[in-house]
Amino acid sequence: MKKFLFAALTIVFAMSLFSFIASEKKPAWAIPAKYKAMKIQKKGDKESIALGKTLFAKHCKSCHGGAGKGDGAKAASLKTAMDDLTTPAFKAIADGDKYFMSFVGRGDMPNFEKKIVDEEERWAIINYLNSL
Repeated sequence: MKKFLFAALTIVFAMSLFSFIASEKKPAWAIPAKYKAMKIQKKGDKESIALGKTLFAKHCKSCHGGAGKGDGAKAASLKTAMDDLTTPAFKAIADGDKYFMSFVGRGDMPNFEKKIVDEEERWAIINYLNSL
């Protein structure tokens, strides 16, 4: 009886662990070629980064946190776990991909194309993200 109980508990534990891991896995972003080909026009000078920081604080901080660590006030209420935008893995993402992810969005990441319409401001946010 003890062996059966131990086996049953082990199976339940394993199933819970696997379901937790499966729920944490995020689907890959499908970035259209148009965005993949995009290159940043003005690399991160002080003015662009400062503008990007201001815009990030206004539009992104509530979810992504003040330092981009994914710990904003709204982060815990989202279905998708927030990524840490300061990691080498995020920094390795191409600028055009970051642009698509940041302004077109998907799921919990809202579309900002109508909120941030100025291209210079959009790229300033990318410059700021790259400076984190």
